[in-house]
Amino acid sequence: MPAYRSFSPDDAEASGCIRMTVDEFEAVRLLDDEGLTQEECASRMNIARTTVTAIYDSARKKIADALIRGKRLLVTGGCCEYEPAEVGQDIKEKGMDTMRIAVTYENGEIFQHFGHTEQFKLYDVEDGKITGEQVVDTNGYGHGALAGFLKAAGADILICGGIGIGAQIALEEAGIRLCAGVQGPADEAARALAAGTLKYEQEANCDHHGHHEGSCGHEEGSCGHHENEEGGCGRGHCADRHCHGN
Repeated sequence: MPAYRSFSPDDAEASGCIRMTVDEFEAVRLLDDEGLTQEECASRMNIARTTVTAIYDSARKKIADALIRGKRLLVTGGCCEYEPAEVGQDIKEKGMDTMRIAVTYENGEIFQHFGHTEQFKLYDVEDGKITGEQVVDTNGYGHGALAGFLKAAGADILICGGIGIGAQIALEEAGIRLCAGVQGPADEAARALAAGTLKYEQEANCDHHGHHEGSCGHEEGSCGHHENEEGGCGRGHCADRHCHGN
C-alpha cells in the first residue's frame, strides 16, 4: 500500500481534485523512483509493456494537472493486489465469529494522531462482550501503511482520534471500518463499541475537513452493524465526500 495517499497545495485552497489509481502510482514509483525500464516495470507489475506505457502516460498527465492547476491529488482504487504487511510479532488467532477492534493506544488512552501511533490495542468481541485483549507495536509503520498493518493483524474496526483523508482511504480499501474523533480511555471506548453505544465523529480529519456527529450503535449508519449503509463508519464516506474528480 502507498504510505501517503493525499497531496494538495499548501499556499492556496485546492481548485479541484484528481484521483490517481494505485497501479498508476506504482508505475510512477517503479519507473521514476526506482529507475526501472518499462520492460522491468511490466515484469514487476505482471502486465504487458504496452499497458505500462498507457498507465504511466495517464499518471503523468494527472500529476501535471495537479501541479499546474493546484488540484488535490488522491491515490485510491485501481486494479491491484497488495503485498501482505509484516506484523513482526505474534498476534492471537481470531475466531470465525470474532470482531476485532483496534484502538490507537498510549498509556491506556486513545492516541489522538493515527499516523504517529506507536501501538494499537486489539480487542476481540463475541456476542457483544470483549473476550480477549492484546497490545501490539506498529514497528515504525506510519500513515497510510498502517492500514496494511491493521489488515495483517486481523482488525475489523478502528477507533481513533484524528485521522487524515489519505489514511481513511487506505483503511476503506483494506476493508477496515472507522470510528474517529474518539477520546478517553481505550478500554472504555472498546466496551462501548462492543455494546453499541460508542459516540464518534465520522470525519475527524487531521486535515480539518469538518466534523459530523454520529454514534457506533445499532441504528442505521453505525459502526459494526450497518457498514454498507451510506454515511456509515469508514466505508464509502472517505473519498467521495472530498473528491469528485477523475
